[in-house]
Amino acid sequence: MVVAMAQIIREIAQGRRFEFGRNWRSFLGVVDDDRLASAVDSLKAMLRVDDLHDRTFLDIGSGSGLFSLAAKKLGASVYSFDCDPQSVACTHALKQRYFPKCEDWIIEEGSALDADYLRRLGQFDVVYSWGVLHHTGAMWQALENVDSNVKQGGKLFLALYNRQPIISTYWVFAKKLYNKHPMSRPVLIFVHFLYPALPSMVIRYFEARKPPRGMSFWHDHLDWLGGYPFEVSTPKEVFDFYHEKGYQLDQIKTVGGRHGCNEYVFIK
Repeated sequence: MVVAMAQIIREIAQGRRFEFGRNWRSFLGVVDDDRLASAVDSLKAMLRVDDLHDRTFLDIGSGSGLFSLAAKKLGASVYSFDCDPQSVACTHALKQRYFPKCEDWIIEEGSALDADYLRRLGQFDVVYSWGVLHHTGAMWQALENVDSNVKQGGKLFLALYNRQPIISTYWVFAKKLYNKHPMSRPVLIFVHFLYPALPSMVIRYFEARKPPRGMSFWHDHLDWLGGYPFEVSTPKEVFDFYHEKGYQLDQIKTVGGRHGCNEYVFIK
């Protein structure tokens, strides 16, 4: 695992990986009870549950730790891991803030690409990985690996970037530029704030809608522009992949033909 952490640090220094943990560390400054409530509500809606008492919850790529915290608020026994040391620190910080003495919330460094590590963790009632596996650099291998963690009858909740013909190729270019050449970042941030970010902000304002899932517009904007490695998939590709493994699709929320994440809940 130490080798994997060293590789991540090296890739960030070489401009081949976004500093996800640094962005999440900044996000923690705006996390409050309202954002937590939104995160809890989004979990309840997609998992079709009122609570997670007596359930086990694996958060693969815990990031800020907000959704591990949401699962804990719902009563689950939680296991969180992330390959980014700063993200692991963020999750620890939220645990310390809300559940400092909790013994059934474990947090550690780990990788979704380490199949042996995942098998050692065992199986869970809910396996959750929102907007993570498409950043591993080997998305389909990661999707294969996480199958080992889902109990029979358990749920797998994923969010993966939507494939857009031609436009996805542009986003690969933009993300590589953002990470490789820091001088380009102000321009990329400003240009893509004007489009596509600003129109969606205006629509959300007039519809009086809060950022979904308790997220932050600014941190989501940076994550989208810088989020590399970057892979995409269509709903059909993901459905077929898990259907062949015996999963049933319980719920899906797509972005249509736009950029962003399609959300899936499968039952094993």
